[in-house]
Amino acid sequence: MRLTAKAVQYASIGWHCDGRGLYLQCTKGADGTINRSWVYRYAMGGRERYMGLGPVADVTLAEARDKALHARKLRLEGIDPLQAKHNRQNESRLALAKQKTFGQCVESFLEFKRPEWSNPKHAEQWEMTLRNYAKPLHSFSPDAIDLALVVKTLQPIWLKIPETASRTRQRIEAVLDHWAATNEVHGYSNPAAWDRVKHALPSIAKLKGDRHHPALPYERMGEFMQALRSRDGIAAKALEFLILCICRTGDVIGQERDDKPPMLWKHLDLTKRIWTIPSTKTDAEHQVPLSDAALAVLQEMKAHGTDPNQPVFPGMNTGESMSNMTIAKVIKQMNKGGPFWVDPKQDDRPVVPHGFRSSFRDWCAEQTNFPREIAEAALAHVLENKTEAAYRRSDLLEKRRRLMAAWGQYLSKPISSAVISFHRI
Repeated sequence: MRLTAKAVQYASIGWHCDGRGLYLQCTKGADGTINRSWVYRYAMGGRERYMGLGPVADVTLAEARDKALHARKLRLEGIDPLQAKHNRQNESRLALAKQKTFGQCVESFLEFKRPEWSNPKHAEQWEMTLRNYAKPLHSFSPDAIDLALVVKTLQPIWLKIPETASRTRQRIEAVLDHWAATNEVHGYSNPAAWDRVKHALPSIAKLKGDRHHPALPYERMGEFMQALRSRDGIAAKALEFLILCICRTGDVIGQERDDKPPMLWKHLDLTKRIWTIPSTKTDAEHQVPLSDAALAVLQEMKAHGTDPNQPVFPGMNTGESMSNMTIAKVIKQMNKGGPFWVDPKQDDRPVVPHGFRSSFRDWCAEQTNFPREIAEAALAHVLENKTEAAYRRSDLLEKRRRLMAAWGQYLSKPISSAVISFHRI
């Protein structure tokens, strides 16, 4: 028997059939009232499907029958009515999404991401690249942005400032992904994804060639440290500490690109002589044993404040760490007038902070008996040998402590011919 308008009004909890796949579904709400809605039930491709047609409050019995009739006609044409409904919804969402420009999407994306950035500098750098370098895209709808537009936007800066250009591409990709996700644009192929851009723009890594970071020969490290320690300023102290701990620059000043914090006083346990890096380049926590020389640097930095939540090596602005360029500038200034701190194996290119990790590694291999795995652990390298990595569960902290002490002693010797012998441990 088919339903009547009165039967619909007073139907009890359960399913009530009107015929030919149309059902009235009645469920009990949280407040005890009965919620009544229309459902078209059918089978297609060997699967049972349920298609909502709307609540009784908005859709009358006659309208529900018309909707069910339309769904049946689609099935006669081999069309899944539920999939067709989803397609219409996607088209409506996309039409609404097209009304936004990329520039508007940038602003909404920045508002979305800002709570995640612990360092104001991160927000400033994201804003600068998206508002300045991505500006040619601002007037376009995200849906209208294709690979050609992305490439045209990036080309002027790709060779001139490759690192910034690479970050700009990543951030354009992030904005477009955010737009697609928030507007439920299914099956979206991001034109700024590297898998697509790489076919139109050369690899930044390959543009640099196979050259490594310029490193100072370890024989000159004592001489370099003597010159460095004669300089005043927080940046010089930061570089000295970085060399003593052979860590990455981002571990000391933070890494904006990966949203990693700078070195804070709360990361230090001076009693246990340990610096805990919350997240290294490999996204893993890393403990650095502090040598006497490293502790001496930290003692000097206490004069600038020891607030647990403040950077150990503060920048110009209160609460902010210094920039990568500030540390690199120390070496640049030291190279004025000579002696020149260059890498003879890299066409006498000026050394860079990251290169001192290579100097340390060469010193370990050629001047000490410390095993390879201890040196690699000190550098916070990920072991390529998966079997070795699985069995080596210890971080070799105490053995690394002896290694860092030996490195600190070596750096205190100004003569380039200094060689320290160590017994196998």
